[in-house]
Amino acid sequence: MDWRSFAEQMASLARDLLAQETVSATLERITDSAVRLVEGCEAAGILVLNGDRVQSLAPTHQFVVDSDRLQEQLREGPCFDLARPGPAERVFRIPDFTEQAERWPTYVPRARDLGMGSMMGFLLYTREEELGSLNLYSRKPGTFTESSETAGWLLASHAAVAFSSARADAQLREALDTRHTIGEAMGILMGRYRISEEEAFDLLRTQSQKTNTKLREVARRVCETGSPVP
Repeated sequence: MDWRSFAEQMASLARDLLAQETVSATLERITDSAVRLVEGCEAAGILVLNGDRVQSLAPTHQFVVDSDRLQEQLREGPCFDLARPGPAERVFRIPDFTEQAERWPTYVPRARDLGMGSMMGFLLYTREEELGSLNLYSRKPGTFTESSETAGWLLASHAAVAFSSARADAQLREALDTRHTIGEAMGILMGRYRISEEEAFDLLRTQSQKTNTKLREVARRVCETGSPVP
């Protein structure tokens, strides 16, 4: 492993990740970089858990999605465990899917049938939050080395910071957009019904509660139609 070259590529990647405009673009750069930078990696993806529901983000190949869905179905598997809140482990490896599985005995043979040979996974976390897991795959057994694991861990560390930053930025943009939409809707209602700012907001909130619709959706409807009622 040429660590000097790897460090230079990681430095360039760190700048590139923070320059992406969306969460999805950030995650796609992460998984594409895993295939490009980590020795032996043929495919990569990010698994996020919502309760017990698995979400596959930025998978580079279909069999990554198939592996994630299999773990969701079985409620068993390394990525599934790693993405749970507060896992004891932050890195795992399955060096050879053809060997007898001591852990995940149901998942491993089923994953072997999907074409898995070996895999590694890394918890994506910052000091404030745990985000899911970055998972790297090879169709060949025994592919990943100690150097591969070190490279994957370094990539995951950069990825976690970029993922967290991109998600926070997206949430801020959504909040600002929501605030703008609600303000615009209130102005429309105030002008149409000759009511105060407080009364306009109460009208939006009442319609939101009555229809079990998010406030920003009610506001968006007002902006489009001039009325909070469908």
